Amino acid sequence: MVKSFLNIFRRTKQTRTMFFIFWDVLLISFSVWLAFFLRFEGEIPLQYWEGAIQATVALALIFCLPIFHFSRLYSFTWAYVSAQELISLIKALTLAFLGIVASFFLLQNHTIFFSYPRSVFLISYFLIFIFSGGIRFSKRIYMQIFKIKEMGSEETLIIGAGDAGEQILRSIQSSESPYFPIGFVDDNRFKQGSIIHGVKVLGRIEEIPKIVDDYQVKNLLIALPSVDSQTIKKTVELGKEAGVENIKILPSFAEILNGKISLADVREVQVEDLLGREKVSLDPDLIKDSIRGKRILVTGAAGSIGSGLVKRIADFCPLSILILDQDESGIFTVARQLNEEFCCLSLKERVCDICDKEKIDQVFAEFKPNIIFHAAAYKHVPLMEEQPEEAVKNNIFGTKILAEAAIKYEAERFIFISTDKAINPTSAMGATKRIGEMLCQVFNKKNVTKFVSVRFGNVLNSRGSVVPIFKEQIAKGGPIKVTHEDMKRYFMITSEACLLVMQAGAMGEGGEVFVLDMGKPVKILDLAKEMIRLSGFEPDKDIPIVFTGTRPGEKLFEELLSAEEGTQATQSKQIFIAELSDVSEKKLNSTLERLKFAAKKSNKQEIKNIFKEFVPYYDPGAFQD
Repeated sequence: MVKSFLNIFRRTKQTRTMFFIFWDVLLISFSVWLAFFLRFEGEIPLQYWEGAIQATVALALIFCLPIFHFSRLYSFTWAYVSAQELISLIKALTLAFLGIVASFFLLQNHTIFFSYPRSVFLISYFLIFIFSGGIRFSKRIYMQIFKIKEMGSEETLIIGAGDAGEQILRSIQSSESPYFPIGFVDDNRFKQGSIIHGVKVLGRIEEIPKIVDDYQVKNLLIALPSVDSQTIKKTVELGKEAGVENIKILPSFAEILNGKISLADVREVQVEDLLGREKVSLDPDLIKDSIRGKRILVTGAAGSIGSGLVKRIADFCPLSILILDQDESGIFTVARQLNEEFCCLSLKERVCDICDKEKIDQVFAEFKPNIIFHAAAYKHVPLMEEQPEEAVKNNIFGTKILAEAAIKYEAERFIFISTDKAINPTSAMGATKRIGEMLCQVFNKKNVTKFVSVRFGNVLNSRGSVVPIFKEQIAKGGPIKVTHEDMKRYFMITSEACLLVMQAGAMGEGGEVFVLDMGKPVKILDLAKEMIRLSGFEPDKDIPIVFTGTRPGEKLFEELLSAEEGTQATQSKQIFIAELSDVSEKKLNSTLERLKFAAKKSNKQEIKNIFKEFVPYYDPGAFQD
């Protein structure tokens, strides 16, 4: 019966709000009456029954209810109410009673308030706090007392006794889940033996095998959103060594911007957690100030980086977002996901080729974007090596069309998504992205729009990257195909790469090429082995690994700076500025005319010859077997 009662008020936000307003009216009225009752020791004089009590109730309701509403005391999750709501209640109640007391002094000469007992205000304050706070905490108290016995039967060890671990434990205790938390492990020596919500910290991470054996643990929940990938890797290895098959993890804090964590956030351990989970230092206020209230255009919005950017941008309260891509199915999917996740987001979609100058002009005239994140590009190295004219058309002239529109319609910022393949390029794709950076340098001198470029390496699990390819190969039983045993790449998680791009774009003054600190490069062979192990197999035993040789345009390793470049530090320890030589606008324009003609004729050799003349350190024959 109690469950049915609670379910009624779980259905809609409006019902829940009305539920709490109803109880606040009753409890505030009762608190005022009880304050008089306590003040006069159970015998309230008749004179107060003739107006004073009613007037006090009316004042309390007039001030408390609106202030409670604006303090968001009717907009919280009942089962997960916390100390934050308690603090909000204290602040709101204090503000309300300041208004009540001020009203009393204005009306004290009225006959209703003749010989009014002022101590009633103080007593009422505490009673309203107790009763209104009590009704808000009632469900959590109920869950704690009665549902503790209904928790799942699967013994679960929580890795991490910090804020994230505590929130996960509360989520387990206040919901119907299969997990039965038997304890925490944490490397903080001050937490050893401590008890959190009735659950003890049993030891350190290195003691996982012993704890698993002692308590017959069936699940590990890794609640360490801010640690590096090596700690995650160690934890997973110890868990598997102990025979635990069900190991799950919380995403990094970069993926959970609001800091609120629940069981819904828990997911399977992925290769990103083992190889790309380095801690990212962000300035959310800087990003928010640059995004909030602005019209944002994202090109290539159906791609891995573009769609990731859109989702991160939506977290920072833009006025509106326009997503643009020539992939109509991809745009449809991204738009549907955004509308489900951000119900109040002003979102517009356009299916458009960035090389269509007239359509781009129409889009800018209609939308008038303040900030453009240009992520549209042809990125597949071997494919573009076969068709360099397409890379020229899209990556160079598509960028030029967008940049000219940004200047024409006086956009504030233009952020060009570049790549580590633009440094000492060996491929047509890398050369076109380097020329895209040069375009931004030249266009920045037009003194209207601030143009910045941001370089970073590969994004784990992005479309067409090695991770989804390896997953397909593992699913088929192998073999996993690696081009070269020494092949290395820089990797980042999509959400972290997007946030760093946004931060670099926000701090740019115009003309910079920002370089993201990608951490240490990862051997593709090691990546393949980790993915095989995550799938429950042994490398070269269950799933073979074969080497196929490097492909046209590929390097064995990528750099983040060319021989001509140095770096300058920025306010972010993970973002640097490449010190670039100046670009001659006259020479750039001449090169573009030649490239346009060569691309139109599909003259591959002429395109490569132009790259050799114009792009510093372009060497199409480097690193080839």
